[in-house]
Amino acid sequence: MPAIGEVKIPGGKLVRVTVADAAGTRTCHIDGDFFAASEQASAAAITQAEAVLAARLDALDAPGTAIEPWYRATVRALEPIVERALIGANAQAIALAALRAHAQHAPELARFEAERSARIRRQWQAAQHDERTQPPLIDPRNVRERWRALAPVLVEDGPRMPEEQMRVERAWSREVARGERPATLRVWDWAAPAVVCGAYQSIEDEVRLDQARARGVHVVRRDSGGGAMYIEPARTITVSLYAPLGFVHGLSMAQSFQLCDMWLIEGLRACGVRARFAGLNDIAGPRGKIGGSAQQRVHGDPGCVLHHTTLAYSIDARAMGAVLNTSAEKMSDKAVKSAAKRVEPLCAGTRRTRAQVVARLVRTAREFGAV
Repeated sequence: MPAIGEVKIPGGKLVRVTVADAAGTRTCHIDGDFFAASEQASAAAITQAEAVLAARLDALDAPGTAIEPWYRATVRALEPIVERALIGANAQAIALAALRAHAQHAPELARFEAERSARIRRQWQAAQHDERTQPPLIDPRNVRERWRALAPVLVEDGPRMPEEQMRVERAWSREVARGERPATLRVWDWAAPAVVCGAYQSIEDEVRLDQARARGVHVVRRDSGGGAMYIEPARTITVSLYAPLGFVHGLSMAQSFQLCDMWLIEGLRACGVRARFAGLNDIAGPRGKIGGSAQQRVHGDPGCVLHHTTLAYSIDARAMGAVLNTSAEKMSDKAVKSAAKRVEPLCAGTRRTRAQVVARLVRTAREFGAV
């Protein structure tokens, strides 16, 4: 029976390691809601890190091996592999997740965890990044200049089935990457309810598939990283930006998220919503998360950054809770312990209808530089 260990990085993402032993061979699988610096680099890094973990866990089984020095040595082995490849995850979290999976019942692990928690508790409580406003990381004047130079074509797209939407995302981003499509900003709708999982998540761990089938919820995977999003067509607003890589040149991942979503913040505020950046990739209101973004870099000439954002206009908390499988570990660095309570839909901050909000966002996009 595979063993699973999870670690939620305060202010970062969830990392999960699954350890399986079959026919005398140990395998490790890494997944989570983290992001990738690049598609190819991340895939290679994860494969290499999984092999390192399997070998390191074999070493942990040797008589007399103590957890503390094993953990430190494993972190050192993983750091050069994952440091530049993964965003929102790190070597410490991966090593600890593997340790939790492999030695979850060992008394020494309990002592190690207690000592580790005591060392970082003050930092951990102070972090709470998902509940705090992310300060501006890029000069607003630079944002405007980049958007004016980009001048993306604005497309107000009709509803499509979730599987088709994922195909459009892939096709359009690759067309921009090859120089076959101009920079494009797409405002689009869903033709059916869905759960959209990130590229590096385990669908079986994130979604209650029996509940999804019973409710007619389509389960799809996008090419970008990040976490699972629960979609109901009449309650959701989704936008995608397909831009040449030069648009985000010289920016960190966090800066690129703010660059791509600054127009949304402005548009939401024009609707009366007190929107703000939170964490690495979230948009939040005063009391919780409004929506989240994800990104993918596509290689080519000129290449493409695909940036998509999903906002909750309203929410059926009971349905979302029934379909999504949110672990206690994932909520461990939040001020609330329920995914539903963490969400503050747009309707809580504005009297405008969903259609009116979309119309105002489209107007803001045109003012921001879309054509």
